[in-house]
Amino acid sequence: MQLYNQLSAEERLRLIEDAGQRRLTLSFYSYANIENPKQFRDDLFLAWNPLDVLGRIYVAHEGINAQLSVPANYFEAFKATLDAYDFMQGMRLNIAVEQDDFSFLKLTIKVRNKIVADGLNDETFDVTNKGVHLKANEFNQLLQDPNTIVVDMRNHYESEIGHFVGAITPDVETFRESLPIIENQLKEHKEDKNLLMYCTGGIRCEKASAYFKHKGFKNVFQLEGGIIEYARQVKAQGLENKFIGKNFVFDQRLGERISDDIISQCHQCGKPCDDHTNCANDGCHLLFIQCEDCKAKYENCCSAECHEVIHLPLEEQVKLRRGIQIGNKIFRKGKSEKLVFKKSGEHVLQHPIAPVTETKTTKIKKLRIGKGEHYYSKSQVGLFILENESLKIGDTIIFQGPSTGTQTHVITQMKVNGTDATSAKAGDKITMPLAFKIRSSDKVYIPV
Repeated sequence: MQLYNQLSAEERLRLIEDAGQRRLTLSFYSYANIENPKQFRDDLFLAWNPLDVLGRIYVAHEGINAQLSVPANYFEAFKATLDAYDFMQGMRLNIAVEQDDFSFLKLTIKVRNKIVADGLNDETFDVTNKGVHLKANEFNQLLQDPNTIVVDMRNHYESEIGHFVGAITPDVETFRESLPIIENQLKEHKEDKNLLMYCTGGIRCEKASAYFKHKGFKNVFQLEGGIIEYARQVKAQGLENKFIGKNFVFDQRLGERISDDIISQCHQCGKPCDDHTNCANDGCHLLFIQCEDCKAKYENCCSAECHEVIHLPLEEQVKLRRGIQIGNKIFRKGKSEKLVFKKSGEHVLQHPIAPVTETKTTKIKKLRIGKGEHYYSKSQVGLFILENESLKIGDTIIFQGPSTGTQTHVITQMKVNGTDATSAKAGDKITMPLAFKIRSSDKVYIPV
């Protein structure tokens, strides 16, 4: 009986591409009393794996927290698996503002002590005594009240690229850190102010609102469904959008646009930018904001030092990172002094610094001819397999993939099966110098 994902992310990516099916990215959560989380976890895996559900799901005695994607044509069948449980019947499913077929590449369901790491002892207060849930129009109205204090319950790397205007944005790396900081910061306003909270999908505010009521705050409110549901209601009802920038999401997209404003900067050069990336150095993987120019200059690396590392032989890279634990430092290191233009906490920008500019590109008709295999960083040589057609010196080829993007290259030299050549045929292995990194998930095309 298969109870775990058996495919790599790259294998799954190829299957998604070959299937050509539209997928829906969504999230949901539900607090409930689950007696046997391990059995619940296994049952979900057996129900969802045949439906090609992919995502990151946490289950615990207190409930479920899920971010996932599902083929659109399986959506109703997927909903039926939720309705099989009383506590998930009719539950809100937060459909992503922007869809991406590659938002998740594995199905991972984990049993945890809690569905959100809040660091709280739930036995010390009534977790069901929550704040008042507000829909988008009600949230907008309360925002205008001078007696309202609005608080972003997310982390520094989330609020930096987007938030509600005027929100307090705690300079924290985890949700559990924010609770005592907010309590202390607002301790003089427990009775005379409206405490208005929001987060990505609502789950952090569920527990936080009960915690703050327990701590003596009289007027506690929360945005129902979080930023995701707010954006949907604003669009559907034609409401004024009070959120500026992007909403950070925890999948391959790393963000979905809510307004046509950029409020953050490239951490390396300061240019207006709100696109996150992970450092290409496997010994770092720092999450940071990087513009296209710096991405090309540093090859997806966060610093000149990491850029040097990725060009070392693989065995030397492995030796450098031996014994180093990265884990949650991915986010913590986002405050590295190397990132000159990083903004967090009270320094988060409160006003747009640039509009989003859509780059209009002419669609190129192309024919797939092969797939990427490897990139030799030190020699800057790419290897790919020619699956069909033929190539010769002077031809233009296109590499395309989720991380690589779209890269065009004119062949000036190549080796075919290890030997210098001027032409190649189907089945050949081709290597050639490339100014960009290619990956095994990339597809190779020729314009037609």
